[in-house]
Amino acid sequence: MPDRNLTPPAATAKFIFVTGGVTSSLGKGIISASLAKLLQARGFRVTIQKFDPYINIDPGTLNPYEHGECYVTDDGAETDLDLGHYERFLNVPTSQANNVTTGRIYDAVIRKEREGAYLGKTVQVVPHITDEIKRRMLLLGQNDEFDVVITEIGGCIGDIESLPFVEAVRQLRWELPPNDSLVIHLTLLPYLAAAKELKTKPTQHSVRDLREAGLQPDILVCRSEHPIPADMRRKIALFCNVKVNSVIEALDADSIYSVPLLMLKEHLDERVIKKMKLTGGGTAPDLETWKDFLGRLKNPTEEVTVALVGKYVELPDAYKSILEAFVHAGAQNECKVSVRMIQSEHISPENVGQLLHGVDGVLVAPGFGERGFEGKLAAIRYVREEGVPFFGICLGMQCAVVEFARNVLHMEGANSTEMDPQTPHPVIGLMAEQKGITQKGGTMRLGAYACELRKGSKAAKAYGRNHIEERHRHRYEFNNEFLKQFEDAGMLASGVNPDTGLVEMIELTNHPWFVAGQFHPELKSTVQNPHPLFVRFVRAAIQHHKQLTAV
Repeated sequence: MPDRNLTPPAATAKFIFVTGGVTSSLGKGIISASLAKLLQARGFRVTIQKFDPYINIDPGTLNPYEHGECYVTDDGAETDLDLGHYERFLNVPTSQANNVTTGRIYDAVIRKEREGAYLGKTVQVVPHITDEIKRRMLLLGQNDEFDVVITEIGGCIGDIESLPFVEAVRQLRWELPPNDSLVIHLTLLPYLAAAKELKTKPTQHSVRDLREAGLQPDILVCRSEHPIPADMRRKIALFCNVKVNSVIEALDADSIYSVPLLMLKEHLDERVIKKMKLTGGGTAPDLETWKDFLGRLKNPTEEVTVALVGKYVELPDAYKSILEAFVHAGAQNECKVSVRMIQSEHISPENVGQLLHGVDGVLVAPGFGERGFEGKLAAIRYVREEGVPFFGICLGMQCAVVEFARNVLHMEGANSTEMDPQTPHPVIGLMAEQKGITQKGGTMRLGAYACELRKGSKAAKAYGRNHIEERHRHRYEFNNEFLKQFEDAGMLASGVNPDTGLVEMIELTNHPWFVAGQFHPELKSTVQNPHPLFVRFVRAAIQHHKQLTAV
């Protein structure tokens, strides 16, 4: 068994650690992604990883109300939603290695201890937990694939859960060569309306806590609602022991996609390049494509309203990737997409027309369990019969299948076996390999799977090709025993897995736009490559809007 004192492979990248203080939700993920975008636009190869302090192995079993959406990578990792920001900004896929939790760290260490890897030594937070954290922090920088690895540390400085991560960063800064690591600390400058001034004390206290843990920040990024005066920057620099030009102002932005340009204006990338002695990049970032996207985003020529029907609508982060995919697709169509969030539990056959009145398209969102299921069916029946553009994702597709079986094929009691195990018409059922599984975490069909699209279908026309790969996160599948009945009645299997024959996409032949997929297309939509299904759905919504206003 290996001894912990063996030297790990030498890192070929430089490492930036992003910490946060004062409060959560300051935007460490957006700042990390914005800095990465600026460095990438200068020609550097950049990746970002997130270290989360909670003890869950991954977010896969977390209720979306707890932690927002669960973001799935190509390799099937269930990860933090911040990885979605990383991919949307950088247009580079992430993987299992890009998201690590305290639970995963302890799980790995305990497994090693059970195997005898520590040779009978007492297993402790220092050095064994911190060694495992450091190993994973360095992992992405050891294969010569990246020039810079940005590591976001979840939580706030001072939280007891974050201490092992902060200690690991302290040790790495001591172990790595000079100029190969850098710490950026994100803080808040609250504005007191009564005093009409920003206050620096919370930032001073946050940096003090960071220094007590052994870390001196190199750069401070200060979130603020108002511009930071020059004398206040000097005060922060003096009391926090950083250079004045390393106090970066991060004003509230009208869009998260404006943040890279705000950070460019504040010279954040220049400070990082100078402090880390990065060489080989361009003299200025090439952001023409990014600026073009922002121009189309902020100057739309069309406007549509789309209903998002789901069971977690009270927390927008539960559908973060879907909402961002609408931003990307809207910009591509030079259209402002207003999303009306509708709680599926509140929908009934009696009120569905009122709740969906005036919308130009309806997206039925993914989810698990029977809560709100019947409301989704009512919404789908309405849009199918009224010719309103429809887009179903994962459970949204399964709902479309159940609704069609009940109301078009007249299969009374048709259902998914997830909702009714005794249904007489199980049009959606559990995969055979899932039937014996009792553990929940990481046991679904996860990650990228191939799909062959039917030539001439709406799906194939949207993608512009017949072979695609999309990310999955589900257990239940279309029951192929019913396929012929569905296709004879006009619901086509427009996408099929070439290896298993499982139905991946369905669409209606006699509807302007009624398309749904088992997979999660929103997870692959980026600024640079808006997802084609969202682009076509928004385009269909624009056409529907024009038809309504022309009447």
